[in-house]
Amino acid sequence: QVQLVESGGGLVQAGGSLRLSCAASGRTTSSYNMGWFRQAPGKEREFVAAISWIGRTYYADSVKGRFTISRGNTQNTVDLQMNSLKPEDTAVYYCAVTRDFRYYTDYNKYDYWGQGTQVTVSS
Repeated sequence: QVQLVESGGGLVQAGGSLRLSCAASGRTTSSYNMGWFRQAPGKEREFVAAISWIGRTYYADSVKGRFTISRGNTQNTVDLQMNSLKPEDTAVYYCAVTRDFRYYTDYNKYDYWGQGTQVTVSS
């Protein structure tokens, strides 16, 4: 079993920045494939960004150039730096772990999830 805990959400004005962090614990391995997803009210959960255990990164088109995913201080942490935030970025953000990185955009392929952290961007 793996536990994931997100932190860093909050309220920010449009154009501002936030940094989310996710820490994995429990039945940990030396490295994980990790991803960030978000879900706005009434909408389906959508892919935001992912990083493989060897450090390859991928982004949704809607966040490319504004968000950066990176490993934290240890291999079991991942950060999401969000710049130039827009009101449409408002959502609950979740981090997740997958053992199969071939389907990194598919939330059904992720094995473990955090509880989520709210990000609200005001206009």
